[in-house]
Amino acid sequence: MTRTVFTRRSVLASAAALPVASALPAFATAPMLGTATAKFNRVTVGGFEVTTLLAATMPRPDPHSIFGLNVSEEEFNAASAAANLPTDQAQFFFTPTVVNTGNELVLFDTGLNAEGITGALEAAGYSADMIDVVVITHMHGDHIGGLMNEGTPTFPNARYATGAVEFDAWAKAENEKFEANMRPLAEMTTMMDDGASGFAGHMAMAAFGHTPGHMVHMIESEGEALLIAADFANHYVWSLAYPDWEVKFDMDKPAAATTRRKILGMLAADKLPFVGYHMPWPGTGYVETDGDGFRYVPTSYQLML
Repeated sequence: MTRTVFTRRSVLASAAALPVASALPAFATAPMLGTATAKFNRVTVGGFEVTTLLAATMPRPDPHSIFGLNVSEEEFNAASAAANLPTDQAQFFFTPTVVNTGNELVLFDTGLNAEGITGALEAAGYSADMIDVVVITHMHGDHIGGLMNEGTPTFPNARYATGAVEFDAWAKAENEKFEANMRPLAEMTTMMDDGASGFAGHMAMAAFGHTPGHMVHMIESEGEALLIAADFANHYVWSLAYPDWEVKFDMDKPAAATTRRKILGMLAADKLPFVGYHMPWPGTGYVETDGDGFRYVPTSYQLML
């Protein structure tokens, strides 16, 4: 019995040998439209609706200048090749999250600018004036960039909440983005410590390292839970499979690695879904242990049920 082996080359050769259907009528060529994706994705967690928002996405060159700073180029390239990842560039995603509790509409982080977050909100069926609470996980520019719109608060009816340690650290740093976007909102901002709750079904958790007071946020409703995990991990392979790899944007790299392992271990042990701000769109997934590291498992329909 002869076994047929299919390869890419043999399939293409077979296709080339097929007759051309010249008798069919010709139509105008459809225009190339470029890559595209939806700007929002909505799921449920108990009685809450959770909507991830694609506020922006962009490529970044030379990912080894960002991830794996403490490993050689050869090691980085080999790990990337094993995961079928290019090494000349990476795609970054910026994913704020809206939680509708039924009583309040809560926005976690605000993207790079007001235009990006308001456009994504509108695509999801919301408007900026509907937001009741804005929670800031940490004060990097891609998280506080949408707080202000030409000097005016983007979310006119919102109150704000952020980590006390984080706010105090940036208040001393003379950072231009903080001074323009976060400092003017200080009097309307609740400062949270580890274990604090900003609304029913919410708990803030210290996850320091990426920034001095970086926090993740557990939401829970009707026995179901999800972690809004912000930037404790910035890439689905280079951060999860290799949690000890140093990341350019981690301000305290040893502390960030310790936090990364701790949170990944919790997510894997509890089989808890999470939203990763920079995970592949739509940003929701699970974590499994894999040798000395972890593996990212994107959600399929689990959070739709």
